[in-house]
Amino acid sequence: MKRSVLAISMLLAGVAVAQEPDWSKVEVKVVPVAGGVSMLVGQGGNIGVTTGKDGTFLIDDQFAQLLPKIRAAVKTLGDQPIRFVVNTHFHGDHTGSNAPLGEAGVVIVAQDNVRKRLGLERVDRDTKEKIPPKPPSAWPLITFADSVAFHLNGDDVDVIHVSAAHTDGDAIIRFQKANVIHMGDTFFNGMYPFIDVDSGGSIDGIIAATDKGLSLSDAATKIIPGHGPLGTKADLQKYRDVLAGVRDRVKALVAQGKTLEQVSAAKPTAQWDATWGKGFMKPDMFVSFVYRSLTEKKAAGPR
Repeated sequence: MKRSVLAISMLLAGVAVAQEPDWSKVEVKVVPVAGGVSMLVGQGGNIGVTTGKDGTFLIDDQFAQLLPKIRAAVKTLGDQPIRFVVNTHFHGDHTGSNAPLGEAGVVIVAQDNVRKRLGLERVDRDTKEKIPPKPPSAWPLITFADSVAFHLNGDDVDVIHVSAAHTDGDAIIRFQKANVIHMGDTFFNGMYPFIDVDSGGSIDGIIAATDKGLSLSDAATKIIPGHGPLGTKADLQKYRDVLAGVRDRVKALVAQGKTLEQVSAAKPTAQWDATWGKGFMKPDMFVSFVYRSLTEKKAAGPR
């Protein structure tokens, strides 16, 4: 059952643990969303994009190896240069192009803890492998604690921190006029999510993030997930119900004094596995993160 966070992050990115992908074969596809907002699907987290007279605005940026293809995809939407990137959190499949974009003068924006974590050396919990910090050019130039607003390309864009969710630095982004929300990795559409407990994530926090997304949406809202296909409020509600159902079952077993092995053996996800357990996050691994988030004392945050 044990699998390192480094390996999981590589799987998140669609990268085989033993080898780097053939980047030349990766396609970056444009998926129209609504109101001038599009989704770019490549390798790693889904990118949100809007472009217009105020410049191009990106949400996340996948990997530096894909940046030429990302730029080419953006060019099909408009000729304005990339002006801003908002990171939904710090993981490499969402921030991998930060450094070259930052060096090119793009303003990177993220929640306070994203900058802190990008600048820290980390040690993998299981392998003890050291993960070096990202260069300063990859760090956000502008950070915020709770929220920040953009007013560009004819829309008002709210960037809202949701605490202790997928990580401790998550943000969801709402385009008010387009009626589009980018949930980052607080939403894995159609599959169990990775909860990075070692970086401040928790099952209760990720459920609270879905509640926030639901409160900002209606039946017509288009919702971009961190991973998976474009979704709707109904999709987000189904996801929330699954998370809460698994959380409640694991919590009941924890209250009985069950160990992680005993909780896993009880198969608390069995009701949903046929539909939700086919992503990279297999049921036992998802249960282990739910269990850990309910039983481990949380640190104060990145230092």
